[in-house]
Amino acid sequence: MSEHRMTIDGQSVDADEYFDVVNPATEEVVGRAPRCGPDQLDLALAAARRAADGPWSRDLDQRRAALSRAAKVVEEALGDISTLLTLEQGKPLADSMAELIGAVIWLQHFADLPLPGPEVGGDAGCRTELHRHPLGVVAAITPWNVPVVLACWKIAPALLAGNTVVVKPSPYTPLSTLLLIQRLQAAFPPGVLSVVSGGDELGAALTRHPVPRKITFTGSVATGRKVLEAAAHDLKRVTLELGGNDAGIVLDDADVDAVADALFWGAFYNTGQACVAIKRLYVPERLHDPIVDALAGIAADVVVGDGMQPGVRLGPLNNAPQLNRVTELVDEALAGGASAVVGAEVREDRGFYYPVTLLTGARADMRVVAEEQFGPVLPILPYSDVEEAISSANATSYGLGGSVWGSDTDRAAQIAGRLRCGTAWVNAHMALGPEQPFSGWHDSGYGTENGLLGYHEFTQAQLVRTPKADAPAPW
Repeated sequence: MSEHRMTIDGQSVDADEYFDVVNPATEEVVGRAPRCGPDQLDLALAAARRAADGPWSRDLDQRRAALSRAAKVVEEALGDISTLLTLEQGKPLADSMAELIGAVIWLQHFADLPLPGPEVGGDAGCRTELHRHPLGVVAAITPWNVPVVLACWKIAPALLAGNTVVVKPSPYTPLSTLLLIQRLQAAFPPGVLSVVSGGDELGAALTRHPVPRKITFTGSVATGRKVLEAAAHDLKRVTLELGGNDAGIVLDDADVDAVADALFWGAFYNTGQACVAIKRLYVPERLHDPIVDALAGIAADVVVGDGMQPGVRLGPLNNAPQLNRVTELVDEALAGGASAVVGAEVREDRGFYYPVTLLTGARADMRVVAEEQFGPVLPILPYSDVEEAISSANATSYGLGGSVWGSDTDRAAQIAGRLRCGTAWVNAHMALGPEQPFSGWHDSGYGTENGLLGYHEFTQAQLVRTPKADAPAPW
């Protein structure tokens, strides 16, 4: 166990208080993170503002070179950061390595992102140019499920646009982000990228603070509403990526053997702890049993355990509150008449483990269907008509992702286009990339991440209107 440090203005910084970070596989303390105080938060934001007012915001070539260096720094630190990520988050080491590689890809993508020049317009008497400028200081608040790559989702476009960033990771998984930002100081000038750690009170203080001009937040709907309320006081820009209750619809022409593996991992990657995982699966009545059998067969071969052990494919849930929530939702469904084909029994050994669980006989009004479980649970619901499936898929306050599975991809794409969600896939789920705009509808948030649209979220548009030399006066 070791104590970790915040990074403020390019320097490692201690705190007056530290808090324990627990390994979810063993329930043992794996490290201690600093609890940022008000004075330290002021220092971090003041340093970020100084850096934002300096040459960083005016030199695009410098920013591209720095992001490219950052990608190389993360690549060189894959082993150290991924090990720490597994110890505090619980995911298998191979998945942590994949997450770090994703961070490298995101940083390099935005280092190389082609940016259009000024949009030129006007009329006979004037020339207009639309320019984009940085906002200033960005506060990035990140979750515990995929903390490193989601931090880079925010860091890379924000820095490319000329902003500076202060990151606040989840108190459940702060250590890998603290180490990431510490290592990244080799790529950026002091104050451009800082990290502070603490509990919910720190997130609230960061959101209310007058210095940040944008908040980018990934987390729960309830906390997202609080972020929005706090940011409204001084009209900060806000991007919210909140929860999801993604539906998958299997069509009657689907090849069960061909889609089963992708369906399984679309639901159970990261032990189901993904906002954009499949959380409800609608299947034709005649394919119900074959799909249940195929998914149960895959589940039987998946090793659940400590992510540091070889051969483990799924780790524990990250924390005790999440284990309690998943247990409660499944127990409530079973008491209401649903059946567990596999799973539903909590292990008695140490760790926040919950087995892969497939539910049949669940109803739309059960919380395990109507709410986001964020765990290794998948209710499988039969339908008799595809219109019924589309209506059921859209009967939610969420709107993050959805997918349609079938052999006729044109038909599947037409149905996918009727799903009310930010991303609709055909014969895939959770297929994400830095070039693809990602957004949520309804309670899943607003604003866009990734791609050129995501980059624009970190900019302020400015129109410059210049009269032509021979133009008459406009008055």
